[in-house]
Amino acid sequence: MIARKYLYLLALARERHFGKAAESCHVSPSTLSAAIRDLEDELGVALVVRGQRFAGLTAEGECVVAHAKRIAAGADDLRHELGMLRDGLRGPLRLGVIPTALPVVASLTGAFADAHPAVAIEVGSASTQTILNALRNFELEAGIVYAHSADAPDLKYCPLWREQLVFLTTSGAASRDEAITWEAAARQPLCLLSRDMQNRQTIDRVFESLECTPHVGLETNSILSLLAHVRTGRWATILPRSVLGLVGDPSGMSARPLVKPAVAWETGLVTLRREPSSPLVEAVLVAARTLPASFGKSE
Repeated sequence: MIARKYLYLLALARERHFGKAAESCHVSPSTLSAAIRDLEDELGVALVVRGQRFAGLTAEGECVVAHAKRIAAGADDLRHELGMLRDGLRGPLRLGVIPTALPVVASLTGAFADAHPAVAIEVGSASTQTILNALRNFELEAGIVYAHSADAPDLKYCPLWREQLVFLTTSGAASRDEAITWEAAARQPLCLLSRDMQNRQTIDRVFESLECTPHVGLETNSILSLLAHVRTGRWATILPRSVLGLVGDPSGMSARPLVKPAVAWETGLVTLRREPSSPLVEAVLVAARTLPASFGKSE
């Protein structure tokens, strides 16, 4: 449904190497190179910057790749729709999730799997920008990000849950229900997610608005690593309350509400705005809308 020479060009754009691209397409490098030259002759433009090795795509090549990605995605959509008419929806469904949403995403994937058991679901953890780039490159069907990150004309957004931040520390004199101010939290030794994460950027904005500098002694891109470091008693952290679902009610730890200000935000499902939409995308949107209205909300 899409000419093989375009698939070869997509493979070259992805692999950035003639040999690896040929291997991924199960052809020889000479076959792949000849097909791309044929495509260049057909279109009347150079697509590849040629030299001793692959040196990149020309501006025209980037343009053709962008169109080819849309064509390939449309061909996949057609296959899924035809397959659904024959014997039900099949996959894979590729879902990118920000790390702080991983503890609760199983409610969405569970609802989807109940409705479409033949679809293989792939869940990957990534930063917001990585997820949005992958969506726009047709490498994901959907992502889960913060609401403000999905504010773009080419994106469609479906709200899932609201979340509040808590101050997580080893249990001490303070009750787990005793609130702590952001200014007081800034004076504690903190371990936080790395600065490329939206969660960390939200935390940094709050501290900046209060004109206080937090004492951050450790950064990591792993939620489990944060929990492990808090358990040592050396650090505290700031995380969404739902993250505690990863470990249940952590023994020896206390999750205290953060106040002055109380910070909450919405997390939801983001997809590309395409017409017609992919059957897989429509199915996951239906699953998202079936979640209880109170799901994931913190009071």
